[in-house]
Amino acid sequence: MTAPIDLFRHSANFAGTDPLRHAVAAAVDAIAGASIAISDLIGRGALAGITGAAQGSENADGDVQKDLDVRADDMIRAALKDVAWGALASEEAETADVRDGGLIDIAYDPLDGSSNIETNMTVGTIFSIMPRVAGVTPFTQPGSAQIAAGFVVYGPQTSLVLTLGDGVHIFTLDRDTRSYKRIRANVQIAADCAEYAINASNHRHWEAPVRAFVDQCLAGKEGVKDKNYNMRWIAALVAEVYRILVRGGVFLYPGDARKGYGDGRLRLVYEAHPMAFIVEQAGGAATTGRQRILDVAPTAIHQRIPLIMGSKNEVACIEALHREADGVAVQAAE
Repeated sequence: MTAPIDLFRHSANFAGTDPLRHAVAAAVDAIAGASIAISDLIGRGALAGITGAAQGSENADGDVQKDLDVRADDMIRAALKDVAWGALASEEAETADVRDGGLIDIAYDPLDGSSNIETNMTVGTIFSIMPRVAGVTPFTQPGSAQIAAGFVVYGPQTSLVLTLGDGVHIFTLDRDTRSYKRIRANVQIAADCAEYAINASNHRHWEAPVRAFVDQCLAGKEGVKDKNYNMRWIAALVAEVYRILVRGGVFLYPGDARKGYGDGRLRLVYEAHPMAFIVEQAGGAATTGRQRILDVAPTAIHQRIPLIMGSKNEVACIEALHREADGVAVQAAE
């Protein structure tokens, strides 16, 4: 049996002799190294002083910071200090850091799902890498400009999911060698599924097309979809996407009628863009319901956006329901 390739070899093969690719590979390797230390910290939990407790402050986007949010952000920043980046944006910072001479822009969420820490559930790290373009404000390019994206899942195993624009590959941390080894190459998401993930407690606040889709799923074999569905909700984007990559499914975090939720709660630059890139590279689809996520150009680093992604036939169904609802709304207004 051939030994699995490790992440450093994978990124080095990608880099070749191209300076831009070398910068991307260096960033991936640095984030991977930081994630191993973060995994150790999470594994020790309260023994390392990590409790999941609020720090009494909010991050730049108005979310209450947890103790590990701050620690993880510091660790990733330290790991990236020698990487040739031109701009660096974190969920935990109000503005991006910008410096001369960089080849890439990096955006990241140091700890996705931090509310899960105190209940010993899955959390993760998400990152997006864009080319630095002279004269272009950092983090204003559409998601289709990404060179690389990935995320780390700190679960029963610590795994890193990565695309360098060449498909999606999954690496698992070998704790004996403290290195990531590739366990799945060129992952593909099933086009059809029988599983969806959404916070159903917000049913009364959703737009009509989202309610219609979920109601169709709930109707099961007796409904128009003619099959039974399971529902999942982990409240950590990394865990939801990892599950979809492994066994298919669709994830919905739509905008809704609650105050402050009109555009959903997920951030475009360092959550929706990288996840959409990964999902599309694996043969899935990602949309707001009305627009492809990777076509959206940010207007602010912490911009929020609705996110629906996963198995492409289910995503297409949700988009069709939005078009139908919007068509009815247009007719009613005429």
